[in-house]
Amino acid sequence: MQSFLQDLKHSLRMFWKSKGFTFAAVAALALGIGSNTAIFSVVNAVLLKPPPFPDSDRIILLGVSSQEGKNTAGSPAKFLHWREQKDVLESAAAFRTGVVNLTSGEVPEQLRSAQVSGDYFKLFGAQLVAGRSFSKEEDLPKGGNVVLITEGLWARRFGSDPQLVGKTIQLGGEAQTVIGIVSKNFNFSDLSSRVPEVFSPFQFDPNSVDQGHYFSVGARLLPGVSLAQANARLEASTAVFRQKFPMALRNEKFYADSLREALTANVRSSLLVLVCAVGMVLLIACANIANLMLARAIGRKREIAIRAAIGAGRGRLIRQLLTESVLLAAVGAIFGSVLGLIGIRMLLSVNTANLPRIGVDGALVGADWRVLTFTIGITLLTGVLFGLIPALQSSRADLSTTLKEGGGRSGSSFRQNKARTFLVVTEVALAVVLLVGSALLIRTSLALGDVKPGYDATNVLTMRMSLSGQRFVKTQAVEQLVRDGLDRLRAVPGVTLASATCCVPLEGGYGLPFLIVGRPLDKGPFHGGGSWKTISPGYFDVFKIPVVRGRSFDERDTAAALPVVVINQAMARQFWPKGDPLGETIWIGKGIMSELATEQPRQIVGIIGDVRDGALNQKPEPAMYVPNAQVPDALNALNVRLTPLAWVMRTTGDPIRVSQAVQEQLRQASGLPISDVRTMDEVVSRSTSRQRFNMLLMTIFGCAALLLAAIGVYGLMAYSVQQRTQEIGIRMALGADTGSVRKMVVLQGMRFVGIGVILGTGIALSLAKLIANFLYGVEPYDVMVFSVVPTLLALTAFIAVLIPAMRATRIDPLQALRNE
Repeated sequence: MQSFLQDLKHSLRMFWKSKGFTFAAVAALALGIGSNTAIFSVVNAVLLKPPPFPDSDRIILLGVSSQEGKNTAGSPAKFLHWREQKDVLESAAAFRTGVVNLTSGEVPEQLRSAQVSGDYFKLFGAQLVAGRSFSKEEDLPKGGNVVLITEGLWARRFGSDPQLVGKTIQLGGEAQTVIGIVSKNFNFSDLSSRVPEVFSPFQFDPNSVDQGHYFSVGARLLPGVSLAQANARLEASTAVFRQKFPMALRNEKFYADSLREALTANVRSSLLVLVCAVGMVLLIACANIANLMLARAIGRKREIAIRAAIGAGRGRLIRQLLTESVLLAAVGAIFGSVLGLIGIRMLLSVNTANLPRIGVDGALVGADWRVLTFTIGITLLTGVLFGLIPALQSSRADLSTTLKEGGGRSGSSFRQNKARTFLVVTEVALAVVLLVGSALLIRTSLALGDVKPGYDATNVLTMRMSLSGQRFVKTQAVEQLVRDGLDRLRAVPGVTLASATCCVPLEGGYGLPFLIVGRPLDKGPFHGGGSWKTISPGYFDVFKIPVVRGRSFDERDTAAALPVVVINQAMARQFWPKGDPLGETIWIGKGIMSELATEQPRQIVGIIGDVRDGALNQKPEPAMYVPNAQVPDALNALNVRLTPLAWVMRTTGDPIRVSQAVQEQLRQASGLPISDVRTMDEVVSRSTSRQRFNMLLMTIFGCAALLLAAIGVYGLMAYSVQQRTQEIGIRMALGADTGSVRKMVVLQGMRFVGIGVILGTGIALSLAKLIANFLYGVEPYDVMVFSVVPTLLALTAFIAVLIPAMRATRIDPLQALRNE
């Protein structure tokens, strides 16, 4: 310890004397270590932290898998089947989030809500500060109007009234009895970004045959049962379910995933790519600092030789030099980690990239023992990594030769600087890889910006209104509200067109199968499937979606009129490749759920242009649109319970300017609160947030790599020119002109830059396929990217080489020879 303290004090004195070197080294390390800490904090929050539930490693999510992929959505019939697999599972529970209107008091308020089955609180270990959870009877149809509320809502809206349990509150215009208060310590945010404030029971019919998928199902593995055993049992039970419901499954099978895996499956690969990218930044920073340390070690050869002459062994010298490098890394880590964590939180506050488990605006991303351990570990590794080569090389110096040399002379050529050259070549190669990745993602972002979604998002305003409750169970009540609301909206100055729908483009929706009446079946119980949306007249006009053939909906399409449907071109091409769908009749969702029992065959009256409803980087899929007024009452009751009604309108200017007036008119028409007020441009921007997040980070990493590589090239060439002062002076004294000297230095510098560019391009070509899934509108081996990036890096390196080359031409031969 005494020797270590001596080494530490000596290191601090040396760094204080070399402030320029210290600043450059700490800045590079802060960039490398800070960016790694920032990305690891996100990885930690999303992938590494166990879900905040008791025995979370035994909690699973259930779903259906096929060759097309996995789907964790559950139906009532599937949930009841999974709940019976009691030889491997326990506490199976269904849950989904939504919104509900709190109509108690003078001003209605929209609350985030959750529908859950009876074992939900047991499954996730939710504690209650008062009351109880749902009983078995309350979890059945007609089990009563009962709810639990969160401790936060209890305090905020009811003043923590100790007598609230057992009292009724008005939710959606209905009296609901509060039976329990859920502790604020229950962390629901891992399951949904919309943390609920009210919990109500699903109340499934134990004999339900419904196959509508609109919720998630979780369960707990029995003690001693592995995930593989549970999956084997679930897969075997698929045949039993298929026999009971032959229309429900084709080639799918039941499966289970761990809760953590299910929550993060769709972001794992993108985060791992970012981890690899930021790791390259750290390697470049290490190579840069190692170069600085090697250059600094040349100037300290006599000091080290003297230390060896008075008794310091090689191990003692290596330890001293490694102490210096680790100290540098520690200082860089302190500054870098603070800046990195602040920077990533600021970035997530602007764009959360739809990442799960990070909380609102990235609130759950921060430092904990994992992040601290990672930072300490990477600091020690970095210090040893960039300090080991200089330490070994410096401690190997010939003592006699070094002491005989003068302080100003130390021969140096490119052959004598193989280590430094190798490090710079590595920096250049890694910089090429990062720049290629960022360029591909930039081109992807540009391509997504150029996508024609099939609708015009400019000057379109959207907002939501919850219609849950008995008031809007009947379709006629919803239709009357829509008519009243649209009349008021069209009278607002600045609003030119208005409509209502269940589902705004890019914000999700429903999918239903269909039968083409009169066409024989060849495979399965349906001819196909597609997205299903309810809309009111004027919807296509608001979004400027063209009606290619036939007509759209109008005031004639009432509940008493002929049932009709409008389809898109993708559906027409796929199911009527050589025919005309206009006038044909389809039967949507026949027999899959009780809510569709009264659904009648619908005549196709129109074909609209294709719309990218799911995502901008996905091709349009078959889509069906039905009038709001013609939705069966039972399906309407389910629809308004699951999805708040969306109002959409086109304005003459900035939609935000008319937002307040629009909301006021809708409140007067309905007496209900408004939420999720967004322009359609915002909706589109949110849909591409993850691609922009990845692009931004990769661009930052690429620019950092380019800067560090340029500094490394400049440092190597500047040092080389300094060490070759006498040689260059002799050349110029013998007649070499400035042009030949400049050319000599530039060619020597660009030689290893060229090697690095070639190596980096080869590595980038071999790794490009790893990010193919994140690209759109550009190939992984895009010729433009693989032409521009090496050229850009070569030009940057040329400038970095040219500066020392110009300095070499200004060397005074007489002064150089006098130094000799």
